[in-house]
Amino acid sequence: MIVTLCNEMKYRVTIEETLAKAVEVEADTQDDAEDIVRQLYRKEEIILSGDDYVCTSYNVAPRVPFYKSPNRDFTLLQGDCVETLSKFQFGFDMVFADPPYFLSGGGISYQSGHVVCVDKGDWDKPKTPEEMDQFNYRWVKACYDHMKPDATIWISGTYHNIFSVQQQLIKLGFKILNVITWAKTNPPPNISCRYFTYSTESIIWARKSLKVPHYYNYDLMRHLNGDKQMTDVWRLPAIAKWEKSCGKHPTQKPLALLARIILASTKPGAWILDPFSGSGTTGIAASLLGRRYLGLEIEKEYLHMSRARREELESSATRHDYLHRLEKAGVVPMQDDLFALKAPADRVREEVDDSYGVPWI
Repeated sequence: MIVTLCNEMKYRVTIEETLAKAVEVEADTQDDAEDIVRQLYRKEEIILSGDDYVCTSYNVAPRVPFYKSPNRDFTLLQGDCVETLSKFQFGFDMVFADPPYFLSGGGISYQSGHVVCVDKGDWDKPKTPEEMDQFNYRWVKACYDHMKPDATIWISGTYHNIFSVQQQLIKLGFKILNVITWAKTNPPPNISCRYFTYSTESIIWARKSLKVPHYYNYDLMRHLNGDKQMTDVWRLPAIAKWEKSCGKHPTQKPLALLARIILASTKPGAWILDPFSGSGTTGIAASLLGRRYLGLEIEKEYLHMSRARREELESSATRHDYLHRLEKAGVVPMQDDLFALKAPADRVREEVDDSYGVPWI
């Protein structure tokens, strides 16, 4: 049976009741005695009833996935990332994390032509430095334990949280490869006119091991940058209206940003984890580019949004349109070239079924 708790997370729970009755039979051996009792039980000459009740046991199976795409390349689980990751063992090829920045302290910003209060939710309220370090250490450690030896992790942030994240990476033994500066080409204006306009976010790229080499698609990044080495400053716009077709998320990242990250640091068919899935942008980019994705998210509203976005990709016209937009933005190669770089859907399904004992598939 499946039960739903008050927070609406679904679990599969098996209820087992044990009944026992002692009977005496005449037999030459112990095995003969067992055979006689088995025959009597089958003929219903021995019947167990409620009077023979001994005990009840409950077995809670791994959490039922909130959603799995038809080809199993996109899976969502509802729950806290640290608690959920503790339930299984698996090695991911890459992790992208957009954790809370802890910047919702009552300031103001400019959005859609209006001055608004910066309040993304209780999860984004400021913490003390000690609380922030503890929070970041816990989730980064949980991801570390689920990364392959040559895996890398990307973590976004601003000055509010990124220095804390960097310190936890060092404590856990990561090697920091780059700190990408995402320079937004369409930042919101500065309302107070007392500071320079905030127009950038930082994205730390680090590998799990100091000595195990990581994967970097240097040739593709150079090709996409006009045959010049790509620098650590990426000029990309914030999300566009077409990316909000299934709803709005207060910290949604643009598809172009995730597409570049995924193409730069993973091979076709790679497994990608997002511990703060949000609106599922990481998974949408992964699906478009022939990778596989597990997203963890607490808020059911955003899980529904992620599911709707992935279901849109079942339309070949929508998938083609998204890829065309990314191609036009210069973050993915031409679609004929991209097709050669992607893992066929049937191969993805085969590898999931035959190569991975994944409890949430």
